[in-house]
Amino acid sequence: MAWFRKDKKPLQAQGRRDVPSNVFDKCAGCGEILYRERLAQNLNVCPNCGHHLKITAEDYVDLLIDEDTFIELDENLRAADPLGFRDLKAYPDRIAAAEAKGKREALLSGTGELDGMPVVLAVMDFSFIGGSMGSVVGEKIGRAGRVALKRGCALIVVSASGGARMQEGIYSLMQMAKTSSILSRLHEAGVPFFSILTNPTTGGVTASFSMLGDVNLAEPGALIGFAGPRVIEETIKQELPHGFQRSEFLKEHGMVDRVVDRREMKATVGLLLRHMTGAWAAIE
Repeated sequence: MAWFRKDKKPLQAQGRRDVPSNVFDKCAGCGEILYRERLAQNLNVCPNCGHHLKITAEDYVDLLIDEDTFIELDENLRAADPLGFRDLKAYPDRIAAAEAKGKREALLSGTGELDGMPVVLAVMDFSFIGGSMGSVVGEKIGRAGRVALKRGCALIVVSASGGARMQEGIYSLMQMAKTSSILSRLHEAGVPFFSILTNPTTGGVTASFSMLGDVNLAEPGALIGFAGPRVIEETIKQELPHGFQRSEFLKEHGMVDRVVDRREMKATVGLLLRHMTGAWAAIE
């Protein structure tokens, strides 16, 4: 009977809702889909597996430096083209393309306070030509070191780099000596240098200032080494052990002093800095 029968209406196709691309991120560690805003609140550390996703140089400044105390140094330094280098694209064009993304160089440096203690901070930015070290990066680290030496306050360098910038040839390789030289002067003067290694820290950066800290700290799971694992395997014709060149492996073999969760990095550096400088009065 029609009284007790409900006529079925044809289903209507619903319009597909496009989800904005900047709402979610996928964790490279466990594959979990993460809400980007909540992930940012957790300092880009996956709450499911603890994998450390990349953050910007500005984010690392906010993480380590007390609010409203950071003053940038040498913000107007720009890369030149001493070799007239050209491959698929001219070097100045590569610089211009990187700057168009809102970056000025592969390193951000400045002065500030960490838990009330004066420090000089330099943070590498992997988004600018792979965080490669050219003449500007080396010069900015050298100048930051000289400021730390003059003021007698700790130097902190956060590394994230694919190595030396090939477009500057020998000029980029010379930065290894320049940065190591200023660190030697800091050591002689008893000024602490903290090296924080993030994913990835490779090439000439690892071969120079990144491994010369009075304390070498690393984020969990960070790739740290000179040549990549594939190149090493092809060279020595042997399979590398599991976890080779990761921060935990390096700690086990004495190249890294401690593996520190990003969320605990400021507290860890602050504790070590007070111990090394005797600045315990700051927390009394």
